Amino acid sequence: MAEIVIIAVLFTGAAALGIKYLRMKQDIYDFGTYLDECLDQMIAGKEMRRMDESEESMWGRTYDKLKKLDYIWKKQNQKNIEEKKQMKELISDISHQTRTPSANMKLYLEILTREDLTEEERRQFLRKIQLQEEKLEFLMESLVKMSRLETGVLTLHMELQPFYETLVRAVAAIVPKAEKKKIMIYVDCAETLLLCHDRKWTEEAVFNLLDNAVKYTEPGGEINISAKEQEIYTKISIRDTGKGIEQSRQAEIFQRFYREPEVSQKEGIGIGLYLTRKIITVQNGYIEVHSEPGKGAEFQIYLPRKEL
Repeated sequence: MAEIVIIAVLFTGAAALGIKYLRMKQDIYDFGTYLDECLDQMIAGKEMRRMDESEESMWGRTYDKLKKLDYIWKKQNQKNIEEKKQMKELISDISHQTRTPSANMKLYLEILTREDLTEEERRQFLRKIQLQEEKLEFLMESLVKMSRLETGVLTLHMELQPFYETLVRAVAAIVPKAEKKKIMIYVDCAETLLLCHDRKWTEEAVFNLLDNAVKYTEPGGEINISAKEQEIYTKISIRDTGKGIEQSRQAEIFQRFYREPEVSQKEGIGIGLYLTRKIITVQNGYIEVHSEPGKGAEFQIYLPRKEL
């Protein structure tokens, strides 16, 4: 009798092991099938199906990791596409913007080969070539800055330091232009005001706004600059008494190479405000403009008081 019981127990155990083996074999087969199908879906760029609702199974855990991997891959792929698009647009812009000064220089050089020109005329054309060369050099420097900002090559050195010193350097750089037009500049900024910022690039952003204000403010006007601490941000305001900006154009002025039709004859290439917004955005800040035609413009920069 005991022998029969032992045989029955062994048989039952063997049957259980057999069933477990078959189930394991089926699970492995299903796992391979699910994995193969999901990989095909990933390669095709389609949404992956779970196929097994159990999150605790081996496939459930693998599926979650594959889902994360698929998300990372798609984000990176999208980033690569956007970077290629930006680079293509940048190359197109460089080609377009450099064409005019290059063509002008070529034309003036051809004119200089004429023998009937007076010495005064030659000097005038040489001066025109110099101006075009300076414009081309300024354009290339601006494009280099822009490309560094757009492609993420730029490395900021964010430090908690006095903003007053940064502001003084930006103002000092614009004073000669302002004096030529007899434009007064007023500054309201505490020397003790600390701000977490990149000194070099923030100076560049502020200078671009000041240069824009001087350019479009009539002789005898004024520019008011203030920097005030708020709860989260430090607000830097630059207000001028210039021509102002139409409401419908206030979003467009930050676009690359945008210039308002009525100021197309003034110096500039339409990249200063674009660079300024990029510089501020990279530092986790933002910029606003408030203006009415004929009533001047106020640009407001908001930078975090502490590093985010």
